[in-house]
Amino acid sequence: MSTVPYARPEAGAGTELPPPVVVGADEPLVSVIIPALNEALNLPHVMAALPAVDEVILVDGGSTDDTVDVARRLMPGIRVIQQNRRGKGNALACGFAAATGDILVMIDADGSTDPREIPGFLAELRSGADFAKGSRFAATGGSADITRLRRAGNRCLSGLVNVLFGTRYSDLCYGYNAFWARHLDAFALDSTTEADGRLWGDGFEIETLLTLRAARARLRIVEVPSYEQQRIHGESNLNAFTDGLRVLRTIAREWPRRGRTATPARERAR
Repeated sequence: MSTVPYARPEAGAGTELPPPVVVGADEPLVSVIIPALNEALNLPHVMAALPAVDEVILVDGGSTDDTVDVARRLMPGIRVIQQNRRGKGNALACGFAAATGDILVMIDADGSTDPREIPGFLAELRSGADFAKGSRFAATGGSADITRLRRAGNRCLSGLVNVLFGTRYSDLCYGYNAFWARHLDAFALDSTTEADGRLWGDGFEIETLLTLRAARARLRIVEVPSYEQQRIHGESNLNAFTDGLRVLRTIAREWPRRGRTATPARERAR
């Protein structure tokens, strides 16, 4: 048996460490990666909802508020790293590279992805899935935040990918995912190159990039119904038009590589 230092913190927690959680030695270790940029007001809500996991990594994008201090106050055992470029994609790549867990879970720091849904993702991975993909449009999923424009764009882009790549995604542009760390190489993410700005895949197109490369690697993909909450505080950095174009360009860039996949990824929704 082993102990891990992370337990679900209560809202308004101070600086005391939460009690250790005892887990079986044969259980996979779980790392949660949280990209953050000026999310000090939202982190207390997010961390209060986190289930017990083995490692939490906050990837800071150069916050000018108290994001890092708040994270460390709420969870003294949290690992804080700085991303080396700009954008959500780069933050995730840096977090994935630093993680030590067997399972990697990606959630948002703004409260839109509900940490209480993490056990559902883990259950699918433990049941045989390689990549658990959150979907707002599968079964009991939904969204309190998506606009008509984004919904229509997502539907069109999902349909395009399903035709081109032989997949059956119901929600292409959603960033709540989890996968086994042993498959990280299949995504070929760059977490080392330093650049003043963003490389391709460093923006919100990261969600599309991950799902396309998961399909190309013939990973067993399972869609997990998820309910997207409204951002609690602040405004999103997502731009439906410019980020939609980056997603479309990502599809075009990945399409010539389709021949590397002998058969389409298997997917199902629960």
